[in-house]
Amino acid sequence: MIHPPWHDRRNHFRQKVVRLVVHLLALIGLAVLYYAAFSLFFDTPTELRLKRSAALMNREYDALNARFDSINRVLDNVVERDRSIFRTVFEAEPYDFDQEYRARWKRYEELLGMSNKQLGTVLVDEGIPRFESALQALLETGRNLSAKIAEKGAAMNYIPSIQPVINKDLTLLTASYGIRIQPFYKHLTSHQGVDYTVPEGTRVFATADGTVSNVLDRSSDTGITVVINHGNGFLTEYRHLSRSNVKKGQAVRRGDIIALSGNTGLSFAPHLHYEIQFNGMRVDPIHYFFMELTPDQYQRIMRIAQSGMQSFD
Repeated sequence: MIHPPWHDRRNHFRQKVVRLVVHLLALIGLAVLYYAAFSLFFDTPTELRLKRSAALMNREYDALNARFDSINRVLDNVVERDRSIFRTVFEAEPYDFDQEYRARWKRYEELLGMSNKQLGTVLVDEGIPRFESALQALLETGRNLSAKIAEKGAAMNYIPSIQPVINKDLTLLTASYGIRIQPFYKHLTSHQGVDYTVPEGTRVFATADGTVSNVLDRSSDTGITVVINHGNGFLTEYRHLSRSNVKKGQAVRRGDIIALSGNTGLSFAPHLHYEIQFNGMRVDPIHYFFMELTPDQYQRIMRIAQSGMQSFD
């Protein structure tokens, strides 16, 4: 069969187009295969930089983690040595206010891990009855306390229950009750009161109602000293004063200005030394600031007292 020339040219062009398309598709397929193979077995410059950065961060994290563990071990050792010294010197178990906070944080973490439904169950279904029970217990305790206060009446006024100087920020307490280094003879001795570092002339208050049983002059080791008998087994003593405002036999009330602080007697620096005796035994005055301190302030002043400060007399 004889075809015209234009028919052969068209077939030839069609064959060229088909070959071109096939070649193009083959090239595209090879490019895809090459890219896939390159991606599987080789990293791009950006990926290399990211991998190096991630490896560096992992090494730094491991180093920080090891350092944190080391510091933790050192801190645990310091805490244990501090507790051991406390037991040896004071022959008592150290206070542990942190245990309460650790329990609180543990509870908070448990709550954070709960779903909304679980939180509703814990806080509403279980919490309300528990709160009601606690409220009833508090109300019962309040009724009992009110009954006891009414029973005791004015006798509460004769129990030392405030600080002898104005110390709202709690920073004036510089030496607490316990074994301390005597500033003049440099040996351990029993410091049976608390010291307040206050300027000379600071007002000193009676910490409870009572009667002045003695006023010593500045010639004694304790310097000018006021002793108040509260008539219920309690005695309070205020030492190293610059001036006494009361006389022996005088009745005083809680909050009366009985003296001005000073630096008389065997005193290392201006301060007030304050003591409480109960039935002939000296007791820690910090436990007798309950009319003035909130629970948080009491914990704070206890921490200050545990810091092992230098006495001034």
